[in-house]
Amino acid sequence: MIHCANCGLERSGDTCDHCGLDSTEAGRAVHRSLVNRLAIFLLGAIAFFVPCFTYPPLELDSILIFIGVLFFGTIALAIWAERRAIRHQEVELLKRIFYGLVPLPWLLGALVFANGAIDRSPLQDYDTTVVGRFSMPGIMPMHQLVVTSWRRDHRVERIMVTSRDYDDFKDGDRVDVRVAGGLASVPWIYGVYHP
Repeated sequence: MIHCANCGLERSGDTCDHCGLDSTEAGRAVHRSLVNRLAIFLLGAIAFFVPCFTYPPLELDSILIFIGVLFFGTIALAIWAERRAIRHQEVELLKRIFYGLVPLPWLLGALVFANGAIDRSPLQDYDTTVVGRFSMPGIMPMHQLVVTSWRRDHRVERIMVTSRDYDDFKDGDRVDVRVAGGLASVPWIYGVYHP
């Protein structure tokens, strides 16, 4: 038995007994569904960056790498499912995995937002030195200060800052980094200050 690409139920012939679509029409219906859900996923991936810039996690680079892998993996999965539906092949498992991944950027963005917005943990100041700076222009410009780490297992920390803070600090400057513990125990950068 093969599953209908549209409704996911088993069908015995070319036409599904449940939704009444043949394999070509079911492939078109799956295409529309995948495109609509992919649009929701892409909006979520863009919206994820808003809390990352407002309440930047200390491990932002690792989080962005994870989101990048998730982003391209989900798009590849949607394309694979759509190609299989066009060829009238089994797509039910791929569709279910893709549908499960669609809300993930929204959920992760909500977690990062709640981690910073609702956080009431005491702030901690760390005195450190700027050893480098990184700036990435674009629609959503990113500015980071690379500072010596206060954590035992890290050599440097990459601190997300505003463009004004980026211009205020130069290599070799002393800087106080204020870190909050985070509601979900994900430390985030509250701000950077001159000592």
